[in-house]
Amino acid sequence: MRLGLIFLFLLTYSCINSNQAKTFQISVEPLEIKGLNGVQAFSFGKFDGKWLIIGGRSDGLHRRQPWATFDEEGQSKLLTVVDPVAKKTWSASMENLPAALREQLCSTNMESYQEGETLYLVGGYGYSKLAGDHVTYPNLTAIDVPKAIAAIVNGTPIDACFRQIVDEQFAVTGGYLNKVYHTFYLTGGQRFEGRYNPMGHASYTQTYTNSIRKFRITDDGRNIAITHLTTITDTTNLHRRDFNVVPQMMPDGQEGLTAFSGVFQPHADLPYLNCVNIDSAAYVVNNEFKQYYNQYHCAHVPMFSSKTKEMHTIFFGGISQFYDSAGVLMQHDDVPFVRTIARVTRDQEGKMTEYKMEEEMPGLLGASSEFIPADHLPEYPNGVLKSDELKGDSTLIGYIYGGINSTKPNIFWSNNGHQSSASSAIYKVFLVRH
Repeated sequence: MRLGLIFLFLLTYSCINSNQAKTFQISVEPLEIKGLNGVQAFSFGKFDGKWLIIGGRSDGLHRRQPWATFDEEGQSKLLTVVDPVAKKTWSASMENLPAALREQLCSTNMESYQEGETLYLVGGYGYSKLAGDHVTYPNLTAIDVPKAIAAIVNGTPIDACFRQIVDEQFAVTGGYLNKVYHTFYLTGGQRFEGRYNPMGHASYTQTYTNSIRKFRITDDGRNIAITHLTTITDTTNLHRRDFNVVPQMMPDGQEGLTAFSGVFQPHADLPYLNCVNIDSAAYVVNNEFKQYYNQYHCAHVPMFSSKTKEMHTIFFGGISQFYDSAGVLMQHDDVPFVRTIARVTRDQEGKMTEYKMEEEMPGLLGASSEFIPADHLPEYPNGVLKSDELKGDSTLIGYIYGGINSTKPNIFWSNNGHQSSASSAIYKVFLVRH
């Protein structure tokens, strides 16, 4: 009887979500650009229709063998420019950059935020020849995006495009960098020093930040000054990394953030199911909501309707403890790769609900990928799309690029480097209204 009731609950959950998801739909279509390299866990900047791709890994899911994982060979060592409309790509080597700068720019899981024409990069993890070991970089780097794009396209020197400072508060990987009004928020993540080793041997130290580190940047184009503000620490609810922290418009019209899911729970190697809502005044843990899909970092897009006061966040594929099978919500504690596209909606009363979309990713894609918004879309100052102003039955809202392409849902225990790869695929993303 108990199993029957659980099955009925899961079936009801999935059917309700499937039906209610028909408010609007999402469509993804492949875009082929020849010669584009695969990359995952990277950062990007935008200017005048072109993308600047920096860092990440050129291989797939990290292997279990310590000698083979996060090696130097798999670092993405090129700066790449992509024009998705002209279907062109350019690249430049970082070999002639100063070693400390080059090493950070080749790292994986940096946090990033673009303000105007400047892209700020924080932290990142990778092998350092200078240190003779794997490190999390204690740096903030500022990049002049239009200047860097022009230099790469024209084949001219790139040195003048970068400025870098050292600050131990920025030694974070797998967290998220956002901005709420005038303040930067570095949420979650960890400091990982040494070589990754899942066998339990002491070849590394791992320290979660368990925090939201707030700061402000004073930048005159030459000099960068950091003012650190009060840090929020919560060892239970902010013990998260490799997650999605997404800009939001709250029901009262104020800017905010939501830290969705992520890993790992303090007392279990499983993703969180709750979320943390953050605004300029405080943070609130929402235990009334459970996020079953898209629990690791993946491409995502936020949209807000000022008419209905509904905030929608759409997630694309990735890795999840739960997935849908013929209308039934299934649980797999090995946390497999999934094809699920889902959205989380916050209504005008603040209630959050998750809906599975009809469309799915065309493969086991999305983990460590990025959503890159299309140009000239109506948006709020924090980058949230104004959904009421997206007209027409079908609107191109952006692109999904990169990430991990897995051949099977669960590959970690058998991974020898051939079961997954860094995706070079680009997908156009359309918002479809019925």
